[in-house]
Amino acid sequence: MARRLLTLLAALVFLLGLGQSSASAASFTNPVKAQKGADPWISYHNGNYYMVTTSWTDVITMRKSTTLAGLATAPSVEVWKGDAANRCCNIWAPEIHFIDGRWYLYYVAGQNVSDYNPTQRTHVLESAGSDPMGPYTYRNQLNSAWMLDPTVATINGSLYLFGSASGGTQNLVAARMSNPYTLATGLSTISTPTNAWETSGGSVNEGPEILQRGGRTYLIYSASGCWTPDYKLGQLTLTGSNPLSASSWTKKSTPVFQRNDSAGVYGPGHNGFFTSPDGTENWIVYHANDAASEGCDNGRTTRAQKFTWNSDGTPNLGTPARLGASMTGPSGEPASASTTYTLTNRNSGKCLDVTGGSTADGANVQQWTCSGGNNQKWRLEDLGDDTHRLVNAATGKVLDTENCSSADGADLRQWSWLNNTCQRFRFLATDGGYVRIVNQATGKVADATNCGTTDGTDVRQWSWLGNTCQQWRLNPV
Repeated sequence: MARRLLTLLAALVFLLGLGQSSASAASFTNPVKAQKGADPWISYHNGNYYMVTTSWTDVITMRKSTTLAGLATAPSVEVWKGDAANRCCNIWAPEIHFIDGRWYLYYVAGQNVSDYNPTQRTHVLESAGSDPMGPYTYRNQLNSAWMLDPTVATINGSLYLFGSASGGTQNLVAARMSNPYTLATGLSTISTPTNAWETSGGSVNEGPEILQRGGRTYLIYSASGCWTPDYKLGQLTLTGSNPLSASSWTKKSTPVFQRNDSAGVYGPGHNGFFTSPDGTENWIVYHANDAASEGCDNGRTTRAQKFTWNSDGTPNLGTPARLGASMTGPSGEPASASTTYTLTNRNSGKCLDVTGGSTADGANVQQWTCSGGNNQKWRLEDLGDDTHRLVNAATGKVLDTENCSSADGADLRQWSWLNNTCQRFRFLATDGGYVRIVNQATGKVADATNCGTTDGTDVRQWSWLGNTCQQWRLNPV
């Protein structure tokens, strides 16, 4: 009898284990980001995914989520704004890399809006600590001539920069670095577009990304014009000893990831790589269009999918998945993603709250002890221009600046969505994981009146003073 009971208990434990495994397999659908989804980069760090993409503006925004699925609805937080005339505009292709305890954010920016392309240069920021959200400071411009799509990687103990530069055609280039923001050598060309599949619409090699496994180094790059449906990925393998020499790289004669007409995926490219939370899976993130006629602009969306490895050790990226197809998320994720947030004041520790859960237009917004009530939960909906509407989960109404006043002290309340700038807000990273909530119309921030710490303290707008009464933490719930 005892043996039979032990057998039954073992079976029960096994079944429970299966149930837990199944529950932890979160699902997601592409796109991972529908707004400003070009040139995506994802890093996983300390329990969260962090994603940056091309903004086409003077700011870099970052999304954070515990799950891949959650990135689709996570708020876009501004972590950097162009700080000088020579790097003010049209920011492209940001990436973050964790090196020696700090994050380095590499990006491309131009000098002005009307004629930006000839002035695009590569720049690097450095974080103050180990938080991918920053704060960041500017460190250096990495080249004097036109160059796009910077990335870095350590090969044989040395740090290298890779990018794309012009030399008659658009070529892949590399340089050794003395530190994460300084080049130790000049740029050397390591690949030029020579195959027919690299020259559709334009002779282009760009978007280099390093992939390493089993002591081998691969460089996956984008080829052909990004404005064509034939934008695709190619592969170099480091077969020599010098990453700065073209002869050390062997190019695969055929593309490794390209359009999938049967799935409605066109122009897949400019990818990045990341690893599942438990370290057992490899994933690719990339952008693509869902029509052959779409081009090289903000219409591109961010997509992700798992990839495998061939028997010879080379990556097998597979074929692009259909937009909207349900897929199992990366292994080791939580079972679900939050779509609502509480907003907690840094000074008081209290939550942004609709008074009494009233559904009326004009109901006051205040701070109150965090209770878990729906009147303290908000959907932070990205509107595609780096602004958000803050929708209360209990009432469906949005955070609103009373009468669109620009005055210090104007009340913040809830109101039906009118789609005006008084109801649009930006999130700007400060430090310690907090943000300021900035009204798009007025440029003023959500402020706890007189730095009050009591329940019922009114939340209003005020000029930015840099104090903790004006800083809020976005907590997924």
